[in-house]
Amino acid sequence: MITQEVVLTGLGVLSPVGIDKESFHNALLECRSGIGFLNIATSDNSLRPMGSEVPDFHAKDFVKPRKNIKVMSRDIQLAFVSACHASADAGLVTEGDARTVDPDRFGVVFGSDLIGAEVDMLLDAYRTGIQNGQYHFERWGIDAMNEVFPLWMLKFLPNMPACQISIGHDARGPSNSVTLCRGSSLAAIIEAVRTIERGAADVMIAGGCGNRVNQDFQTRIKSYFTAPRQSDPSRVPRPFDIDRCGSVLGEGSGAFVLERRDFAKARGAKIYATIRGFAEVNEPNLHKTRPTGLAIRRSIRLALQSAGLTPNDIGFINADGTGAEYDDRIEAEAIQNVLGNIPVTSNKGNFGDLGSGTGAVELVSAVLSLRDGQIPPTRNHEKTAPDCPINVVYGKPSTFSSPFALKLNQTRMGRSFAMILEK
Repeated sequence: MITQEVVLTGLGVLSPVGIDKESFHNALLECRSGIGFLNIATSDNSLRPMGSEVPDFHAKDFVKPRKNIKVMSRDIQLAFVSACHASADAGLVTEGDARTVDPDRFGVVFGSDLIGAEVDMLLDAYRTGIQNGQYHFERWGIDAMNEVFPLWMLKFLPNMPACQISIGHDARGPSNSVTLCRGSSLAAIIEAVRTIERGAADVMIAGGCGNRVNQDFQTRIKSYFTAPRQSDPSRVPRPFDIDRCGSVLGEGSGAFVLERRDFAKARGAKIYATIRGFAEVNEPNLHKTRPTGLAIRRSIRLALQSAGLTPNDIGFINADGTGAEYDDRIEAEAIQNVLGNIPVTSNKGNFGDLGSGTGAVELVSAVLSLRDGQIPPTRNHEKTAPDCPINVVYGKPSTFSSPFALKLNQTRMGRSFAMILEK
């Protein structure tokens, strides 16, 4: 049970289909794809991997002083800019005499992946060990360290998105980081709510970022249940579809400003939604078994219980819907078991798996759907699979009248997250 009303007053998003909330929302309603062949190599399309990249955005327009970008990986830049968009959308003033929030009562919780190294940054260090065509590992500590940027590690620590957002917004309150794959964003937002509930902050920035098009992730791409290579990459993923064959990796970030309702009203902030309930449940993977969906079912039931709602109150579900065969089946079964025939959409057909940024980017979609009363169609879904017995929205947007939406995310290790929003 949530003991303090916490509301969302600002949204920020950087995604493969839009780098502001309105272009992003319109792209989803129009069923556009951000998936193609990646630009991480100079080879022709026959050799390029599939994925989704955020189109041109400029961190230098937001990071001050600009030299700080030197210690920001792409993940951190995505997080920082999305947070700047969210705070601007919320009308927060974070510096000077006109500031609207006490810096000691202002915190950050952000979800982040393991951040992949930038190969180019370490090439000179690697080359020091090569002599006569052989690599001499004993030279690494002697010579290679002289070729490494002294602050290189600051670019790749998963707590740095939250740190840099805190620094940039002069947020001196609680700061925390969460690394739980696709569950990171919702876990971060849940922790932000709890931070406000226990009286440690009035305002929090929360969300998540991910960059799975990084070369480090691409070297182990088979670990992520990705779809086979397609001549037209935009044809995958296919959430809950009879021909689903796996996911696609991408990058993106979403951020939110969360406030106590009375604090938001006192400063005249617009309110997008109230966080009515949530749950986090774990179904441990033991002896190489896979999750059965038990945690998904329990997370939905507990979220409904914490919100004081019944299944019939929910207007639509923004599902995880990865497009992977097993994942979609157990999620669909759980939805049908607990909620029945409520409309379901998945955004992953538009941009794939964004790692720790997934939940936040998708939650922006859920919030804007609540605002406008329109559910985006599930791209690439053409025929619902028999083993996914749910009411998938596809082909065109659908309308609804309920003020409540449910967001779901899961991880392959058995964690399940459910969050209910009220318009």
